Amino acid sequence: MTENHWLMPPDKFKALDDEFHFNFDPCPYPKPDGYDSTLVDWGTRSFVNPPFHKENGKGPTSFMRKAIEENRKGKMVVLVAPTQSYVNLMLEAGAELRSMGRIRWLHTETKLPCKDPSPITAFILRGKV
Repeated sequence: MTENHWLMPPDKFKALDDEFHFNFDPCPYPKPDGYDSTLVDWGTRSFVNPPFHKENGKGPTSFMRKAIEENRKGKMVVLVAPTQSYVNLMLEAGAELRSMGRIRWLHTETKLPCKDPSPITAFILRGKV
């Protein structure tokens, strides 16, 4: 089976590169045999178009963790990843996003907590009233 790979359209990449001046691509295509960008140091200004699904046991979360690690070293990272349309809708409306962690919601009838909670984000739209 052939894996699907998707490249960012050149005009979209150019707009980001003009702004951020990338010097490293940790997710090149084609990827060299045996290359694992989560195990190497990234450049000082990296553009990351990670696999959107797991490949060889690593998916978007692995690359986001690596991006955070590289950023903590003082490096700039621009990572693109799919999101739900409602997240972009809230961002475009100017919402602040706040991680709420994994909330163990209570069942409406039994009041027992959810056994496998998902990560939750609070979207805050501040009014002027």
